Amino acid sequence: MYLVVGLGNPEKKYFNTFHNMGFMVVDRLVEKLGVEFNKGECRAVTAHARVNGEKVIVAKPVTYMNLSGEAVQELCHRYKIEKGHLIVVYDDVDIPIGNLRIRVNGSAGTHNGMKNIVQMLSTDDFPRVRVGIGKETPMPLIDFVLSQVTDDDHTALDPVLDAAASALYDFVNGADIDKVMQKYNLRA
Repeated sequence: MYLVVGLGNPEKKYFNTFHNMGFMVVDRLVEKLGVEFNKGECRAVTAHARVNGEKVIVAKPVTYMNLSGEAVQELCHRYKIEKGHLIVVYDDVDIPIGNLRIRVNGSAGTHNGMKNIVQMLSTDDFPRVRVGIGKETPMPLIDFVLSQVTDDDHTALDPVLDAAASALYDFVNGADIDKVMQKYNLRA
């Protein structure tokens, strides 16, 4: 069984913001899987699929970004997710826009949603997909990540969002995470 979690904020006003890259990626993933987000559980909305006989749960926490770990912890406990079968996708301001980084594990960096997940799970030993959103801006960080993505930014981000969804699809199809990293880590 696999659990794929996209990070974001649930209110409609956040739909097209930089901080919702995780939600945007998992929306594309569920489309590839041919399912829909139609279940509310463990403080998340989820979509359930089967891929090569394995159950796949795709989740978007509704706890808001900074408390994402609460939903992730509940889902991992409820479904007894094994080590290596949780993968989280989120925005990363420390990576330039148009870049994609997949890692086997690592620190949460400056991302508060990931910090909460690491804290709640008491480990940083799970794969993650980071969508680069970093660019020069005079705005304070909180204002930037909650700002609307412009058409120009979508031009840079859309191929990355597609690549991230494809990487997640390969992962839940049983591809080795190292091969997924080699194939999909992108630099603009």
